[in-house]
Amino acid sequence: MAKPERGRGSRNESPEFADKLVAINRVSKTVKGGKRFGFSALVVVGDQKGRVGFGKGKAKEVPEAIRKATEKARRNLFRVPLRESRTLHHDVEGRHGAGKVILRTAVPGTGIIAGGPMRAVFEMLGVQDVVAKSLGSQNAYNMIRATMNALDKVASPRLVASRRGKKVSEILRKPTAEAARS
Repeated sequence: MAKPERGRGSRNESPEFADKLVAINRVSKTVKGGKRFGFSALVVVGDQKGRVGFGKGKAKEVPEAIRKATEKARRNLFRVPLRESRTLHHDVEGRHGAGKVILRTAVPGTGIIAGGPMRAVFEMLGVQDVVAKSLGSQNAYNMIRATMNALDKVASPRLVASRRGKKVSEILRKPTAEAARS
């Protein structure tokens, strides 16, 4: 996964970030006197302008677990390049464990066609048009991690051009009819 952003403004708790609670799990531990309950929370945080992160927190009380998860998510933010600030640059697949996700670009007006935990990631990321499909695991943790893995693979035309030593216009150029025939 991409390295979390550090440096300028990463320490302050600014209100520019939105967060979404994806899942709460109650776990129990059987001890001599009965059962002890704990809670784990999964939270996705983003600025809705191309930065997103997730975190999980565990505690004896739900609010404390959510607070810990949110804190971890803010520390693990990373930037995803978006086309026209509304969709992905290209189709991509991501995996984590038994979870596999497929993310596809979409035309304006499509909306977010994704289920459950993936929808939360796209909403916090600021994506408006995307088609996503989850295959394999339906575990929220694995789906989020697989989605983050896929988003980490998204490359902007500028990045691809610099990697190949070309101009952005050469990368984005549509193939002509003559080039297709030869």
